[in-house]
Amino acid sequence: MGVTVSCPRCGAEVRPPDLMHSAWRCMDCGEVPPLHVPQHIGPEIVASAVGQGAGSLERPPVWCPWPLPPGWTVTGIGWAGDDRTGVRGTVVACSGPGPLGDGPADVVLVAEQPGVGLGNRMAGIPGLDPGALLAESMGSSGTHAGPHAKVRAGGHPTPLWCVKSPADRSAYVSEARGMWLYAVAWPASAGYILADTVDLHDLSEWVPPELVYGAPSPYLHGRV
Repeated sequence: MGVTVSCPRCGAEVRPPDLMHSAWRCMDCGEVPPLHVPQHIGPEIVASAVGQGAGSLERPPVWCPWPLPPGWTVTGIGWAGDDRTGVRGTVVACSGPGPLGDGPADVVLVAEQPGVGLGNRMAGIPGLDPGALLAESMGSSGTHAGPHAKVRAGGHPTPLWCVKSPADRSAYVSEARGMWLYAVAWPASAGYILADTVDLHDLSEWVPPELVYGAPSPYLHGRV
């Protein structure tokens, strides 16, 4: 399968390891766990993607809504990491009708270890981790504000907090299985799909044969 390899933090091209460097490198971001995104999507590609880093206890989950909301499809998948570091982040894209009837919508789900930077890039926020913005969103007075949405991640109730992001999207952040969890929606109103509790299933445990696939997501191929 054709796979695009890029920087998870800025989307730029990356250089592979060579005699002088043991890690993948971005000219702007330095050493990075490279982001691999297959150019197409389908059952065989998903099976190959979720098999990356299989067996590692530190491998991030591959979160996907299941069952999919009515009319929604899986439109992309990717992973950040290499043979040296293992998989450090995963991403799944889905598309479907907007929850407010205002046209098509896209949602990207990211699970990653600290310091990867893919989730922040998708959310359009600075830095490598969302900690400061999440703390601001939760409130600094000792009383948590929110949560703003809830999902069930692997069967466990998981609160999500909306963090400041560009006006063209809404970004929700939480933690699940010891990893950062991001849900980023375009347009911003598409975040209302999280108003009803969505079940997130880890595709690395089992890929439902009934998954429906759509055209590749532009958000995994350099649009953000």
